[in-house]
Amino acid sequence: MLRERLTPDRIRFAADVESWQQAIDLVSAPLVDDGSITPDYVEAMTTAVAAPGGTYIDLGSGVALAHARPEAGVVRPALSYLRVRPAVLLADDPAHPIDLFLCLAASDSSEHIQTMQELAVLLTDEDARAGLLDATTPADVTSVLSQIGQNA
Repeated sequence: MLRERLTPDRIRFAADVESWQQAIDLVSAPLVDDGSITPDYVEAMTTAVAAPGGTYIDLGSGVALAHARPEAGVVRPALSYLRVRPAVLLADDPAHPIDLFLCLAASDSSEHIQTMQELAVLLTDEDARAGLLDATTPADVTSVLSQIGQNA
């Protein structure tokens, strides 16, 4: 499912991102542009991170998964990727430097859980995680996803 949701046109790289808010805008832009999510969904993600405890999207190892409730503006399931250099502080908290932002648009809880399980497999594989963080092109990211297996 990850390879179906994270297509090359949804993979971006950015230098000198000024804030976590800008990172969320940038990671969600491909999904807004292709109609997978609405601007309301972006606002809901930003509001969630700004709220107390908003750093819950930090998955560890410099990876954050931006997402909100489906009813906030998911049109169809999708996933996007943004590699930032240097890292930005999630919710301006020095304990949460983020190098890689993913944006998840899940249409229901079942899809959310399935995608989270697949991401867990991907991100707990040290070589795959390193490959995602070292990627410099969409082809690099796609290659990492292909190496994880048929279910990724």
